[in-house]
Amino acid sequence: MKRVRCPKCDTFIVFDESKYDEGQSLVFVCTNCKREFRIRMGVSHLTDIHAERHLDEQTHDGDNYGSITVIENKFAYKQLLQLHLGDNEFGRYLKGNTINQPIETSDPSIDTFHCVIRVERDKRGNLRYILRDAPSTTGTFHQNQILKDVDRIRLSDGDIITIGATTLIFRAPPTG
Repeated sequence: MKRVRCPKCDTFIVFDESKYDEGQSLVFVCTNCKREFRIRMGVSHLTDIHAERHLDEQTHDGDNYGSITVIENKFAYKQLLQLHLGDNEFGRYLKGNTINQPIETSDPSIDTFHCVIRVERDKRGNLRYILRDAPSTTGTFHQNQILKDVDRIRLSDGDIITIGATTLIFRAPPTG
């Protein structure tokens, strides 16, 4: 199953993509605002943005800073977001939002700016990952423990972060 977003009201429409060929044009009518719009079967615009940024990072410094696997629990949709040095700001995708790690989701319990994972190097040059809440309306959970606004949690490979009804799995880069 695939989701498309209405360009007027951002409502998701779900359809079976296996019935259509890549490059084929489809017409949808939004169930919420009744707007008619077209899409061409292919790759998500956000997926393209994440892929381009990841390629740019690889060509500039060749470093892998780890990743976040996003699993939207309600629909089991999966996304992979590559981390970069500095603040990685996570939240729900909204047209015009300035966060640098937007999550494509229909989960209304994720704020448009929900949490931050800071990637930095310590004095020895080792990577470290610090999680904090933005602060958000519904809170950020690390290993099922809610973070207070002042909490800064150091992440380890495989840690589970929950924002809204969505699970984020932290993966550190391979060592060696």
